Amino acid sequence: WKDDIKIDQEVVASYVGGEFPPNGGAHSGRDWGKFDIQKEVISLCPTQCMWMDGGKLNIDNKECTRCMHCINVMPRALHIGDDRGCSMLVGAKAPILDGAQMGSLLVPFIKVEEPYDEIKEVIEGIWDWWMEEGKNRERLGELIKRQGFQRLLEATNIEPMAQHVQEPRHTPYIFWKEDEVEGGWDRDINAFRKDHQR
Repeated sequence: WKDDIKIDQEVVASYVGGEFPPNGGAHSGRDWGKFDIQKEVISLCPTQCMWMDGGKLNIDNKECTRCMHCINVMPRALHIGDDRGCSMLVGAKAPILDGAQMGSLLVPFIKVEEPYDEIKEVIEGIWDWWMEEGKNRERLGELIKRQGFQRLLEATNIEPMAQHVQEPRHTPYIFWKEDEVEGGWDRDINAFRKDHQR
């Protein structure tokens, strides 16, 4: 979904009050104690976009990464929005030694409506690139690994975005091109050091 998470504040209060078991009752076989929304939901939010204010749960939806942890813990109180679609991942594989591996996120959100032209456009761009650049019997994931994720983004005309990076400085898919760098690649190192002292 693309819009805001729906919150039923009365049901949130019911979870806090112990009327509903968290996680749909999945952990009811053990006594974990009273439900603590701060410890079990808010503190575990990866972007820290949730907080309680006067008994009401607030969510900064601009910061939400749609991990769905909060929805899984309180499924009666929180629901996904109405603007729904799908994410497109590419390059998944299941090598014998390494086991199944999930693909890389190419499109974080795309509408799923007939006649599905937006989805077809992305897929056709991938096919064209794969047929042009792929080696004999080479899978898409192997081509991405060989040429780089940035080449796939260029072939599909998809702008790089934060969701393409797994975590900061971990998967640097995006690199500067020479025409995007002031002065290009050939610059005077002494002039650079003059402006960038330690």
